[in-house]
Amino acid sequence: MDGGTSEARALAEALEHRFGERIDVPADIPCEALLRLATRASNRRYRPDPVDPRLVRVLAACALSAPTKSDLQQADIVIVQDHALRRAIEALLPGNPWVVKAPVLLVFCGNNRRQRRLHDLRGHPFANDHLDPFFNASVDAAIVLAAFVLAAESVGLATCPISAIRDHAAEVSRLLALPDHVFPVAGLGMGWPDGAAPVSPRLPLSVTVHTDRYDEAGLDAAIAAYDARREAIRPHRQREVERFGVAESYGWSEDKARQYATPQRPDFGAFVRSKGFKLD
Repeated sequence: MDGGTSEARALAEALEHRFGERIDVPADIPCEALLRLATRASNRRYRPDPVDPRLVRVLAACALSAPTKSDLQQADIVIVQDHALRRAIEALLPGNPWVVKAPVLLVFCGNNRRQRRLHDLRGHPFANDHLDPFFNASVDAAIVLAAFVLAAESVGLATCPISAIRDHAAEVSRLLALPDHVFPVAGLGMGWPDGAAPVSPRLPLSVTVHTDRYDEAGLDAAIAAYDARREAIRPHRQREVERFGVAESYGWSEDKARQYATPQRPDFGAFVRSKGFKLD
């Protein structure tokens, strides 16, 4: 990137901070949007200022313009405005107390119900009653969620996804009156930021980007190096100390191993089946 623009240099520096390795950035590419992506961070601190409902719908429209598998369009967005409904959902999220102060709460859903209705309307058999419809709808909803985050942050809003919605998928489904074959994938808190959020370092590209074939060579050493870098830049609060004790060095790998040493959402498969999906 010799002789590159100031934006390209800023992008290279941001990526090096994020991934812990130098990434060559071509000097002749527009970098403004890329720099926004490279420096983005989930933000759980919001000013109390309301967000114009018209803007929320514009963002929803932009997010739903994202790619969708085979043009099936199997994602929905529920904007939670009713005060009592919000309180009920917030009560399910004690580990996310910041949600209460988010001016906007949305729930992103996978929707395979419309596709099945098309078969009723057109008189054609639905010949794919297995895992794939659930997977396709889940991916569509996740793509829309990601697109919404990018759209919102491009206009200066702060966002943070809420995967804990799935900890109580059946109750959230009941509260939102989601019918069979429609299910919650994640929530999203949103508002005007009250200060900047720290950037979370990521695993190096040597671990997560492959050429031609998957390659785990050097994985353990890369994780160890990432643990040290992550602990120095943005340390984790040690979880489940009463069970695992206090670690002298507590990196990302120890945190994630502790997190998944406890069953999480073991009833989710049963919930998905209760919504009418077969997971064969």
